[in-house]
Amino acid sequence: MIIFKKPGALHDFLEKKKNEQKKIGFAPTMGALHAGHISLVNDAKKGNDIVACSIFVNPTQFNDPEDFKKYPVTIEKDVLMFEKAGCDVLFIPSAIDIYPSGTNNLRHYELGFLETVLEGKFRPGHFQGVCQIMHRLLEIVLPHNLYLGQKDYQQCMVIKKLIELIGLDDRIKTNICPTFREKDGLAMSSRNTRLLPNDRVKATTISAALRYIKENIKPGSTERIKNATEEMLLKNGFQIDYVEIADAGTLELIEDWDGKQKIVALAAAFLNNVRLIDNMVINT
Repeated sequence: MIIFKKPGALHDFLEKKKNEQKKIGFAPTMGALHAGHISLVNDAKKGNDIVACSIFVNPTQFNDPEDFKKYPVTIEKDVLMFEKAGCDVLFIPSAIDIYPSGTNNLRHYELGFLETVLEGKFRPGHFQGVCQIMHRLLEIVLPHNLYLGQKDYQQCMVIKKLIELIGLDDRIKTNICPTFREKDGLAMSSRNTRLLPNDRVKATTISAALRYIKENIKPGSTERIKNATEEMLLKNGFQIDYVEIADAGTLELIEDWDGKQKIVALAAAFLNNVRLIDNMVINT
């Protein structure tokens, strides 16, 4: 595995490989790796000649400065995990390399409806930060295939929108990989390491609540089943940002379901100071 820290050196290396007709797969991460991240590497290895990954904790996507400070950083462990998984190229840039002119006056992206609901509503500015870092990374790497995890459902849709906005949708194929879960159902997340032992036990309620929606939702109003799901979370000490049912393709919130429309149940809630998100697609 080759480690690059400078954008120019990485870009030149990958362009040379593309000229040799090598196909590039790319999985961006913020580190603190778990099996879900490694699954992206495994998927990328199946359809590409070279697998490139990145580790960068992006400051512009944290609407809460304290959350940014507390984000787990485990670089040495991450490098070993990527190497063991068969990653070919690892990019570990500094903030000055990603944002050479600083983080003020960065480009604004017209994301429309996607930025007004769910994560966009509760984390103002978050998706602008996601677009800022992804635009920069995609310009540097210019992969043939991009690999993202379904756990960040709305973020995947935002990144697809970004790729259209910057005119790379005919060049980059976005691959959404299934959410990896612990044996007890909790969606794998770097934030899980911040959970206290008792809270780690309670955290499974969020996946259980979404599974309850998936197994019990019926055509008609979605209000009753959402209320029941929220009650499950409240009884286990969660502070809820949202529990919603939305169109799986547009994220338009669904108040009355026809039983045929492909939908997704999504939730975000805090346990103490740790924010957890999860989702489950219904009637696939």
